[in-house]
Amino acid sequence: MPTYNVENLRRDFPILERQVYGKPLIYLDNTATSQTPREVVEAIEQMYFAHKANVHRGVFSLSQESTAMQEAAREKVRAHINAASASEIIFTRGTTEAINLVASSFGSFFENGDEIILTVMEHHANIVPWQLLGTRKRITIRVVPITPDGSLDLDAYRTLFNERTRLVAFTHVSNVLGTVNPVKEMTDYAHSLGVPVLVDGAQAVPHMKIDVTDLDVDFYAFSSHKMYGPAGVGVLYGKERWLEAMPPYQGGGEMISHVSFKKTTYAELPFKFEAGTPDFVDIAALSTSIDYINRIGLPAIAWHEHELLQWTTDEMMKIPGMRIFGTAPGKSAVISFLMGDAHHYDTGMLLDKLGIAVRTGHHCAQPLMESLGIEGTVRASFALYNTRAEAEAFIAALHRIAPLLGV
Repeated sequence: MPTYNVENLRRDFPILERQVYGKPLIYLDNTATSQTPREVVEAIEQMYFAHKANVHRGVFSLSQESTAMQEAAREKVRAHINAASASEIIFTRGTTEAINLVASSFGSFFENGDEIILTVMEHHANIVPWQLLGTRKRITIRVVPITPDGSLDLDAYRTLFNERTRLVAFTHVSNVLGTVNPVKEMTDYAHSLGVPVLVDGAQAVPHMKIDVTDLDVDFYAFSSHKMYGPAGVGVLYGKERWLEAMPPYQGGGEMISHVSFKKTTYAELPFKFEAGTPDFVDIAALSTSIDYINRIGLPAIAWHEHELLQWTTDEMMKIPGMRIFGTAPGKSAVISFLMGDAHHYDTGMLLDKLGIAVRTGHHCAQPLMESLGIEGTVRASFALYNTRAEAEAFIAALHRIAPLLGV
C-alpha cells in the first residue's frame, strides 16, 4: 500500500511542536478543522506581500496577477474533483454558505407542499437552511433513519420519495459516526425518479478522491479549512444547467453584467454567484493546499488514517465501559465515544490536561444525538499527520482517566 514518512511530514506543521499543560500537543480534532502546513501560510504571506490587488477589476499588473491566481485556483479545484468546467466551481465562505446558497437559490423553485429528503446524521448546516426555507414556503422534510451500526437505512430511503420530492441532501461522511454513505447508489436512485441531489462533502474531500462526474451529483459542497487550507473559503460545485437556471444568491459588485435603475443583468457563471470582493488571498492559498494533498497522495493518506483508526478502535474496545458510536464498514477515521456514564465534557477536559485535543458535545448534530438517546459524545479524529505514537498516548490517557471517571 502507498505510504509516506509521517515524521518528516510533521515538520511542515509547526503547531504540532506545541505543548499543552507541559505535555506534547496531540491534536485529534481534525473533523472540526485541520492544521495548516507551512507552505500554505507562506502562500498567504506571498499574496499579501507581492500580489495583493482586487481581482477582475484592474488593468494594472498586480490586479491581473491576482486575478490569474484566483482563476488558477478555480481550475485546480475543478481538476481535483473532476468537474466538467471551471464555471461549475463557485467560491463561498465555507460548506455552510454553499448549502445556504443552494437552499436560497435552488429553493426558489420549491412550491408549497413540496418535500426534501435529508438524513438523521446531517450536520446542522444541512438542516437549518431547509428549515429556514420552510418558514417561507410550506415544505416537508423527510428523514432517512440509520441502522444500529450507523449506516443509512437505504430501504427506508427509497420509501421516502413521492411526486412532491424536489431534492435529496445528505452528507458524504458523517462528522459524528464516520459513516461513508453510498453517494453514487443514492444519487442513481434519486435521479431515476427525476430528483436532484446535493452532497455535503466537508468530511470527505480531505480523506478520499472525489469525482463529481462519476458520482453524478447535482451539487457538492466542501470547505478549505478541513483540507489543510485557510479558513473562510469554501466551494460549491453545481451542474451548469442548474446554476444557469438558479437566480443569484446575493447582489452587488462582481456578479453583474449591467446595472441601471430600470434593470440589472447578471454576469456569466461562475461570477453570477460571487457577489463582492472574494477572499482572493485565501483562495490562492487553497490551491497550495490541494497541491500539498496531491503530493502526498490521497490513497496514502486514506491508508494511513485507516490504520490509525483500526488500531485505536481495537484498543479502545478493551477498556471496560467503552461505548463507540458508529461502526459501519469502511468508515472514516472518526471515533465518537463515551466512557461508561461519564459526561463527555469531563472526559474531554481530563484529556486536555494530558495534552490531547478532542471534541466534546453534540457536534452540530443534535437530531442524531437524539436518535442515539444521548446528549453528546467525545470525538477523536485523525488526519495525515497523526502518528501511531499519538494513538498509543491517547489509549494510555484513556486508561489513566478511566478511574477518575468512575469507569
